[in-house]
Amino acid sequence: MSSTFAPDAQSNLTEFSVSELSGSIKRTVENAFDHVRVRGEISGYRGPHSSGHAYFSLKDDRSRIDAVVWKGTFSRLKFRPEEGMEVIATGKVTTFPGSSKYQIVIENLEPAGAGALMALLEERRRKLAAEGLFDKERKRPLPYLPRVIGVVTSPTGAVIRDILHRITDRFPVHVVVWPVKVQGEGSGEEVAAAIRGFNAVGPDDPMPRPDILIVARGGGSLEDLWSFNDEIVVRAAAESAIPLISAVGHETDWTLIDHAADVRAPTPTGAAEMAVPVKADLDAQLANLAARLRGSASRQMDHRRQSLRALVRALPSIDQLLALPRRRFDEAAAGLGRSLERTTIAKRRTFERASAGLRLDLLTNRLALQRQALADRLLRADRCVERQILSEKGRIARIDASLKSLPARLASHLQREQQHVAVLMRQADSALAHTLSRSRSVLAGQDRVLQSLSYKNVLKRGYAVVRDGSDRALTRAANIAEGSAMSIEFADGRVLAVAGEASGSADPGQADQGKAAAAAVASKRKAPKPDVASGPPKQGSLF
Repeated sequence: MSSTFAPDAQSNLTEFSVSELSGSIKRTVENAFDHVRVRGEISGYRGPHSSGHAYFSLKDDRSRIDAVVWKGTFSRLKFRPEEGMEVIATGKVTTFPGSSKYQIVIENLEPAGAGALMALLEERRRKLAAEGLFDKERKRPLPYLPRVIGVVTSPTGAVIRDILHRITDRFPVHVVVWPVKVQGEGSGEEVAAAIRGFNAVGPDDPMPRPDILIVARGGGSLEDLWSFNDEIVVRAAAESAIPLISAVGHETDWTLIDHAADVRAPTPTGAAEMAVPVKADLDAQLANLAARLRGSASRQMDHRRQSLRALVRALPSIDQLLALPRRRFDEAAAGLGRSLERTTIAKRRTFERASAGLRLDLLTNRLALQRQALADRLLRADRCVERQILSEKGRIARIDASLKSLPARLASHLQREQQHVAVLMRQADSALAHTLSRSRSVLAGQDRVLQSLSYKNVLKRGYAVVRDGSDRALTRAANIAEGSAMSIEFADGRVLAVAGEASGSADPGQADQGKAAAAAVASKRKAPKPDVASGPPKQGSLF
């Protein structure tokens, strides 16, 4: 069956282009929903876009609508949107012709109620407390007299004037103010940056490093104070190495920075009172302590003087203290001479006993024994060397005979053995030479001792030894009979002599007889043969 409509049946309908239809729908929606309030949960929020606009969605349990917050509006919001937060958005509904979608352009955004913000605040508080940021062990005491106080607050509000006025009244110190926004978008980042900036100040920086930080803001609603509940602010306060006082809001206002700070002040003025003491009270206390110190020192000095006087009265006099030491000194001085004499006599006796054992025959015998022992050692060493040489020569001859039939690879071994034998022979020669040198040194030392004890060294100094006819040494004049023959030994030889009259005799005849007898004996002595090598002939007689 053919169609009942003619081609011109629809000519009475208005024909729209796609852009015209999209624009008409946009105007219709905007006129119908020019100002609406929508309650829903934020979804898909990732923070502001690089352009400054924020894009996210509002949803409930059944529907979803796209939302946008333009850059200028976003900076005026009282609190920052967060994922999952239930809010009430005020704005207008519009469409986006490029994709046939509708969205709400938000002009104002507020929480869906104080209960929602408190639930979010409680959840954040539990999270940060679980990380240990609120532990009491992290709290540090405030310094008693800070030199520099850092204040993080708005520079235009009444808070900074109250803090400066209270500090000036109590104890004027240097105050450094870090200006920040205390409300609105970006205020939390500025407060956290100020806290970290004060902590980053070094000792060489032009700005002095504060001893105490005060983070302050006046009172307001929960939304107004929401920046001080930001996680970045709480973490900056917990990480601060400088003791921090939180003074946000009034006494009944609590924020999360109050839990992370070292001390919470009820008001900014109370924070200034906590930071510095009252100078007048300190001056009065110092004056009181100084007066007490002076009184205590005076009383202590009086007590010490009385004790010293009592001790002086109890002490004996100088003469009494020195009487006994003086007596001991006198007795020691009197006995010192006698003790020295006795010590000298004892040492002399000890020396005589020691010298009595040093006889010439003992030294001679000992020297002879040492020489004989040295000769025996030399003989044994020569024999040992000869035996070793013969043994090595025989071993080398045997090895040489056996090597004639060995392969050529053993020739190097023979050469090493020959070198080893040569090294052993050189070591034996060196050891023998060293032993002979050491023995000669010992023998020379003992010979020097013998020569030092020999009486011939005494003869060289002008002395002489007188012997009788039996060649015995005469030590006393009383043992020499007049007219007896004797010999006198000098350093260069002996001479014969006849004893004459004793020294001091009054009879000149006897002296003449003694001289005659001496001359007769001298005439009978044979003159010694001259010795060209020994010099002039020896003297025959002294008389």
